[in-house]
Amino acid sequence: MTAILGISAYYHDSAAALIVDGRIIAAAQEERFTRKKHDPGYPRHAVDYVLSEAKLSLGEVDHVAFYDKPFLKFERLLETYVGTAPRGLGQFRRAMPIWLREKLFLKDMLAKELRKHDAGFENGKLLFAEHHESHAASAFFPSPFEEAVILTLDGVGEWATTTVAVGRGNEIQMEREIHFPHSLGLLYSAFTYYTGFKVNSGEYKLMGLAPYGEPRFLNVILDNLVDVKPDGSFRLDLRYFNYLTGLTMTNQAFHDLFGEPPRNPETGPLTQFHMDVAASIQLATEQIVLSITRALAKEYGLSSLCMAGGVALNCVANGRVLRDGAFSNLWIQPAAGDAGGAVGAALAAWSRECGGKRYVNGHTDTMQGAYLGPAFGQEEIERHLTNAGAIFETLDQETMIGTTADALADGLAVGWMQGRMEFGPRALGGRSILGDPRSEAMQKTLNLKVKYRESFRPFAPSVLREKVADWFELDEVSPYMLLVADVAKDKRRDMTETEKALFGIEKLNVKRSEIPAVTHVDYSARVQTVHADTNPLYHRLISAFHERTGCPVVVNTSFNVRGEPIVCTPEDAFRCFMGTELDLLVIGNSVLWKDKQDQSKAEDYTTKYELD
Repeated sequence: MTAILGISAYYHDSAAALIVDGRIIAAAQEERFTRKKHDPGYPRHAVDYVLSEAKLSLGEVDHVAFYDKPFLKFERLLETYVGTAPRGLGQFRRAMPIWLREKLFLKDMLAKELRKHDAGFENGKLLFAEHHESHAASAFFPSPFEEAVILTLDGVGEWATTTVAVGRGNEIQMEREIHFPHSLGLLYSAFTYYTGFKVNSGEYKLMGLAPYGEPRFLNVILDNLVDVKPDGSFRLDLRYFNYLTGLTMTNQAFHDLFGEPPRNPETGPLTQFHMDVAASIQLATEQIVLSITRALAKEYGLSSLCMAGGVALNCVANGRVLRDGAFSNLWIQPAAGDAGGAVGAALAAWSRECGGKRYVNGHTDTMQGAYLGPAFGQEEIERHLTNAGAIFETLDQETMIGTTADALADGLAVGWMQGRMEFGPRALGGRSILGDPRSEAMQKTLNLKVKYRESFRPFAPSVLREKVADWFELDEVSPYMLLVADVAKDKRRDMTETEKALFGIEKLNVKRSEIPAVTHVDYSARVQTVHADTNPLYHRLISAFHERTGCPVVVNTSFNVRGEPIVCTPEDAFRCFMGTELDLLVIGNSVLWKDKQDQSKAEDYTTKYELD
């Protein structure tokens, strides 16, 4: 038996993963345990969890693989500061103390942390992969493909911001890369900052805002900010950006180009201008990604594409890549950001150091539906709920499913915690808030009264895999909510001329389909297909809802409020339940109705967490 622990840490979204003989046993983000969103610290709790899931001690682990190489990253920082001196002095003074005190000696720092798990840990067990090697490994090795082109797109690793690799069997060959400061991820993050959202957190808000606008700045972006070549390579015009030497993403030249200063995140209203800017950068990103994927398909002649990196979480662009057809097959790592680097580093070590076998069948991936986190048995659930002061009843499973389906059909908002927690940023039916997609009020209710976030934010549909083509213009598996497709034409509602003339946020309240709560203003939806083999209980619940309503779709959003990590434990779920206007909480076979709870247990969740 060969066990490898993978770790990503010290930037954002720290995580740990454990593989045994090439099979992924467990993976989790540290934020789920510490309750600190995007926790960048050493993932002590996540390491403890994955070891316990595998019933191993750290001493029984053969290798510990870290997801990037700190010396290469330090080289990039130093060259950047020297090359731009004296303009980068502020960034240099902020970054160097922590590098000289800690990060430059990361191997020793990691070993010190690992010895807290096992005093006898040996430094020789530590291995380091390059950042984009970890991403590429996370994308290809769990995929169902024997061979594939691998595209990684993110902000920046050590030097690379975009890499192309080819995977065959149990080997990955890195082919070429684009280096910092030219980065599609940083380009998108610049607009995230400009529209008043938090960088490395609010990019998905920018994507969600885009359909409310018109891409009237598309040519401004493509003519001034980024030069895209026929082979898909690109360069940014750095005169418009401040991230190279300053403490912000954009500069005055950028603001002059678009005609307005950055939006104040706290007090600045979201106007039609911001919606048009969002639409423009989203379309530009889609076009750049398509230019890359088309060129790669032509160059390599392979039918399958794997993707990872933060930009691979742009599900609208992913949907266009799939529909474009340059590649017949597409698989995206569900934890495409830095958290997934923990899985990739471990799998890369299994391949490189051990020459290990890869499990591939051509049909399904080996991520187990991304259900790789902690689970709680029924007795454990009841003990946790009792200790939290919850009032609950425990039903047999069939009655629990029927009760939940009835509540959804009655228009209630339901907290649903079942089985193993998901790995990655999406809730996939393990730690989810559910609702009736047929309700015209459900989107606004969940955004304003449960999630405490902006009203424009769309929700995703979970749909039975066998029914997806009946309701969406998609007949592919999409278990990880990483593809956007349009609602099927026969499920749409024709809009009146008055409704068609609406602009911006006015579009929000127009009913567009039979499932308005999951239909975005452009008729799109971020689809999750639910499979009986990977999540049988969730599949049974949606089937029960389908039997009652004729609709095989439910609203699915992550079980948390704005700024809070997705819930992990029964206590987390109960606190969130009591701090929001959720009507029903279902954990295992235990059912909790809001109106039966001790209201002294209620918390004010509206300001409990920082803005995301």
